[in-house]
Order: sequence, then structure tokens, then C-alpha cells
Amino acid sequence: MYQAVLAHLEHSLWNDTRNARTLAWMVTGLVLSQRPSLPAWLPHIHSRATFAQSTERRVRRWLENPAIHPVSIYGPLVTRALRDWGEHTLVLALDTSMLFEKFCLIRVSVLFRGRAVPLVSHVLEHSSAQVSTAHLLPVLAEVKGLLDFLGIRQVRLLADRGFCDKELMGWLQICGWHDRIRIKSSLILAAPDGQRLCKIREIRLAPRETRCFQNITLTGRHFGPVHVALARPLDGPEQWQVVSDEPTSVETFAEYGERFQIEEGFLDEKSGLFGVEDSKLRDADSLERLILVLSVATLLLVSEGI
Repeated sequence: MYQAVLAHLEHSLWNDTRNARTLAWMVTGLVLSQRPSLPAWLPHIHSRATFAQSTERRVRRWLENPAIHPVSIYGPLVTRALRDWGEHTLVLALDTSMLFEKFCLIRVSVLFRGRAVPLVSHVLEHSSAQVSTAHLLPVLAEVKGLLDFLGIRQVRLLADRGFCDKELMGWLQICGWHDRIRIKSSLILAAPDGQRLCKIREIRLAPRETRCFQNITLTGRHFGPVHVALARPLDGPEQWQVVSDEPTSVETFAEYGERFQIEEGFLDEKSGLFGVEDSKLRDADSLERLILVLSVATLLLVSEGI
């Protein structure tokens, strides 16, 4: 397996052979051991080192090396994959996940054939999964840079209600991206002239009822025009509330529902497949490089499956 992984990496990282080989070791060890532990990788790493400790030190130095920038390594790999996957509207999901209750992983994933493939990931020391737009925009700017490089313009971003922020939606509007974002019940809907219509929580729907509001604004800064879809499912008390930059319909909920694939991806990494929280790393930069290894493994496995 190592040779197949190395060949794939060297094709994209042709000017960085040493990094490609070290990364191939780690990806191979991760996939075959299904554990994010350096000692667990060693039986699957075939190097010319005489002692296993030498190989472990090299891998550890790689994870701790401040000169290793994940986006510069992962960018060529994921852009090559996006070229191979053909032309279509690119559906992205934005979400966060906590690691060790101390670090927040911010991620934008590509949703493709039922899988959430990491596109850009960033780890910061932060005690909550709720992060400010100031933290989100640099991550989204990296995404935009990759997509602009590929000439991809048709983009739809999906996000949960924690990301319902007018500054963020304004940034997406400037980029020309579409969005489907869940919104909070406390938001006020207003007519284009600013006249208050109602708070979302004041709208009571019967089970299976759907109501759409087109060309309205969200207060307090009267952001809009936007379009809102509300629905109450038959089997639950919680109301679905989604804002979109495009006219809404029942189909809006199916489009937003694709977002849950990124949560399944987090589950794979944390407790399902790789168990990232079993690692001994406890600083944001080293964790971000470990997340790079997991992202490369996911990308290669999905590409191989395709």
C-alpha cells in the first residue's frame, strides 16, 4: 500500500519528495492501523532506518515542524482530485468540532457522492465550538483561493445555525457563492422596506406544513433580500428554519440536509474510524498536521473508491 500512496503523493508533490515520503509513511500507518498513534504506525512503515525509534523521531519531528504548512501540501492533492471529479455545482459544508475540550477544528468539506472530503481545516486553541466570523473568514478565504485557481464559480455553502451571521453571509454574497444556512428562532423577518413582519418563533406550523418567505430582510441591519423556508416535520417538535440567497421551496430542506455528511466525517475521525482523540498531541499546530494526515487518507480512500 505504501508504494501506491507514495506514487499518488509524488505525482502532486513532485518538488517535495522528502515530505511526500514521510507523509506516505504516516498515511499508510494510519489506514492500516486505524489509529492516530505513532507507535501503532511503526509496523506498517518500511524505512531504511535501523531502529524503530529513528523512524518515530522523524515522524514526530514532521508533525512538530513549524515549516510544514498543511495547506501548501494538501492544496495540490485536493485540487487535483476536484479536477478529476468533473464539473458540477460544488457543494461545501462549514462546521466546527471540539478536540480534547480545548481545541476547535474549523473545517470546510466538499460533499461528493455521500462523503464529506476535507477541503481546508484549521485547528485553534479555543474552549468552544462557537467561533467568531473573524476566525472563519481566513479559512473561507483559503477555500476561495483553491476554487479560484481551478476556475470553479458555481458553489453552494451549507452551514448550521451557529454560522448565521450577516457579515459571513455578506462575504458569501460578494464571492458569488450560494448558501443554505439554518437560522435561529430569535431572528426577525422584515419586508424590503424595513417594516417588521414577525419573529420566526412566532410562526406556528402544523406537522408537515411548510411556509416560504421570498425577498425579505433579516434585522437588525436589514440584511437582504434573502429567502426563508420554514417547515415542521411530522415526527418532531423542532421546526426547520433555513435562509437562502435563492428562492426557497420544499427542495431547500433536502439541499440543506446534505450538511449532515460533514458531521459523519467528524465522527469517522474522532470515534468511528481513526480515533484522533487517542493521539498524544496537545498543541494546535501539531494537531493541525495530524488532521492533514487524516485528510489525505480520507481523500485517497474516496478517490480510490471512485
